[in-house]
Amino acid sequence: MSVEFIGFVNGQNQSEIIPPSGPVIDPAHVEAAAKIHENGGFDRTLIAFHSHSPDSLLLAQHVAGVTRDLGVLIAHRPGFTAPTLAARQLATLDHLTRGRVAVHIITGGSDVELQADGDHTTKAERYARTGEYLDIVRQEWTATAPFDHQGRFYDVRGARSQVRPYRQGGIPVYFGGSSDEAIAVAGRHADVYALWGETYAQVHETVSRVRTAAAAYGRTPRFSLSLRPILADSEEEAWRKADHILETARALQERTGYARPAVIPNEGSRRLLAAAEQGVRLDKRLWTGLAALTGARGNSTALVGTPDQVAEALLDYYRIGISTFLIRGFDPLLDAYVYGRDLIPRVRSLVAAEDRAASDRAA
Repeated sequence: MSVEFIGFVNGQNQSEIIPPSGPVIDPAHVEAAAKIHENGGFDRTLIAFHSHSPDSLLLAQHVAGVTRDLGVLIAHRPGFTAPTLAARQLATLDHLTRGRVAVHIITGGSDVELQADGDHTTKAERYARTGEYLDIVRQEWTATAPFDHQGRFYDVRGARSQVRPYRQGGIPVYFGGSSDEAIAVAGRHADVYALWGETYAQVHETVSRVRTAAAAYGRTPRFSLSLRPILADSEEEAWRKADHILETARALQERTGYARPAVIPNEGSRRLLAAAEQGVRLDKRLWTGLAALTGARGNSTALVGTPDQVAEALLDYYRIGISTFLIRGFDPLLDAYVYGRDLIPRVRSLVAAEDRAASDRAA
């Protein structure tokens, strides 16, 4: 099983320890980040979606335009664009990039954030809508004759697209969400199910749940794990670096916008906080300090250690069933460079050796 690495490109240089400054969309930063990821051996880079952020599809187009081989993983929220139109937009960009597009379906766990874009549905309604939305998107990508769809949320008549995905295998659909409603939709539609950086036990549990849900449809999804590696030449130095990141993030919370919310709105964050309640350092080197500080606002857990130690921890997750790692740092440009130089080659080598050993045992 091959291993995939996904990075992260934002419109400007910012993180929990770097307050935003300058233009919200800084083309020079986007170009630099894209090229660092491509030169570092990343397979794709995620472009995020929030109710207040720049448009992910257009940022992805720029990332693809300044690179040759780097794939883009476009975060997309169902419900704000007609599914037929979204399918054609993604397929069009897939052709322009010669098959480098993937889509990450983000249904949205926060009612408050969704309301900023005029959506007042409940979470259960949103996941039901997402399932129907993806039914239509997949039909738009594959139908050879006009089709109709009449459902709870959409009434489509005579739909048929002239543009389909560039590759015969289609556009990969990544999917996030940890609630029961999310798992049900993931079972039907996720080509890659994405988790945040949880403990080995939590990841094993979720992988089992999603596999069971997918088996009902005769599907076998892959799995992605999101983490924030903190690397240094020695383990002691790496943990000191983690402590420094935590203190800096705490001092800058109001300026960076990562203050802990009064209410934790989504199941994924609650799962990370449940892990944080077990301790700051879990398993071999999973660090939950920043998740506890910020209320697990997004991808907020880290693996801490030397490149060899963190690579070994990623191999542990690979053995559980994770074949994609979404890794991004607290110093976005420098960390992406270091990951490409010191971490990604080590993990690829370990995975190749693991696969050879498994093949030898099976022979």
